[in-house]
Amino acid sequence: MVLNTNDLLEFHRDKIAAGEIWRIFTGQFVHANPTHLLLNIVGIGFIWLLHAEHRTQSQYYLHTAFLALWTGLGIWLFVPDIKVYTGLSGLLHGVIVWGALKDIQVGMRSGILLFVGIWAKLAWEQWAGPSAEVGALIQSRVAIEAHLIGAIGGLVMGLGLITNKLKDKSETKAK
Repeated sequence: MVLNTNDLLEFHRDKIAAGEIWRIFTGQFVHANPTHLLLNIVGIGFIWLLHAEHRTQSQYYLHTAFLALWTGLGIWLFVPDIKVYTGLSGLLHGVIVWGALKDIQVGMRSGILLFVGIWAKLAWEQWAGPSAEVGALIQSRVAIEAHLIGAIGGLVMGLGLITNKLKDKSETKAK
């Protein structure tokens, strides 16, 4: 017998309202189907290749935990139409935004392209709606609201990076 962890862990609005508040956090770590899981694993690998040098393993876990909670709370508070949510996509968008800001802070021009690119993608999603093709592939609606919420969480995590970059520039000009 295979245990279906979705029954216990997915973000399920009615069950959260009934007191199962852990689902706000754990819904990020279960998936609609194996294809959904595989897409998220590829996303994790891609992000790790892009930004592994910028953080320790413990920082990565801390960022992941923060963004999982941020995304789940954001969905709970601001997207009442989402009744069930699974997957890492919101969290992954936040990690990408933070990584782009870190790239910018350390002087990598590719960070600017990544930062602009992710926000262009998010704007497109908000304008055009969720991808029907990806939705069919994962057998679930693509939660573009979670992408935006996660990306905003990445900005929040990156506020210190932005502040440090601006401070460094002002100190350089003062010399």
